[in-house]
Amino acid sequence: MVLEAFWKDDPVGEFEVSDSRFASLGRPRQWGATSIAESPGAINIENDSPVPYEPPLGEILGEGSTCLIARVAPGVIIKCPRFSWWHSKSATDKWFVQDMKRSFEVEEALLQILGPHPRIIEFKGVSDDPFGLLFAEASDGSLQKYIDQHHASIDISIRFKWRTQAAEAIEFIHQKGVIHSDLRPDNFLLHSVAGNEPDLLLCDFGGSTDEEIDGRHLPDAGFFNPCIPPESTKSTDIFSLGSIYYTIMTGHWPYKSPGPFTSIVERDKYEELVVGLFASKMYPPVDGLAAGLVIQRCWIGEYFDLQELIEDQRWQFETLIT
Repeated sequence: MVLEAFWKDDPVGEFEVSDSRFASLGRPRQWGATSIAESPGAINIENDSPVPYEPPLGEILGEGSTCLIARVAPGVIIKCPRFSWWHSKSATDKWFVQDMKRSFEVEEALLQILGPHPRIIEFKGVSDDPFGLLFAEASDGSLQKYIDQHHASIDISIRFKWRTQAAEAIEFIHQKGVIHSDLRPDNFLLHSVAGNEPDLLLCDFGGSTDEEIDGRHLPDAGFFNPCIPPESTKSTDIFSLGSIYYTIMTGHWPYKSPGPFTSIVERDKYEELVVGLFASKMYPPVDGLAAGLVIQRCWIGEYFDLQELIEDQRWQFETLIT
């Protein structure tokens, strides 16, 4: 879910950088402008239409409406925008290009603030040519894709591990003052080392926020509480965790059948259904799910910080295992 502003106090994006943490967001950089300007004929100031960005890339691993993911070296992937904003003076007047540009700027800045952590995808920096953000590759893809393909064979101990690791990731970013604000199974990756069971890694901070920077995204329907104001808070992420835990345990989103959406119409119908039910505080039953009470407490707002959730979850897991 996308809102409109990037800087909380600067909705049109005309900002000045006064904090060295955000120096990479200053207008002089213009996201790779140096290397682009050095390429003959790369800039066409007469063209005011968004220009698809189609650099020569290695193996394409995934793509969405705003970005492409490709492998550029063994163990290294690049996240590239689908459109360039540097070919035209007026291309960024298009709202979707402006939002794309800001999401890349937000993601780089917040990853720099967060620094390395075992539960966060490793950020390797910015590439100018091809332009994009560089990350360590996660060997097993997204949590969503893995669940879609392997749900029936995932051991309960692995599900418990992922739930704990998801909470640890969110606890860490909250301690750093960052709200993810777009949590869903697609934004967790899985990575395994030396044949071990895969571990969970949080990714995609383009819509996230802290005290200075605001990507102004909100979670998708099914992961957002429509009963609260449309703001990014710790409670936003904790509610989303409830739906992520539900998906880990059941193999599907709340009030949805397993597998991806087959059409926009199907997705629209799902969003209307789940928003209406959640707005009425009607949540799927969790009585038959292991540690289902934790899921319910996320949804009804009984957790105010991640430490309490982690301790509660750990106790329930130990009770079930022993």
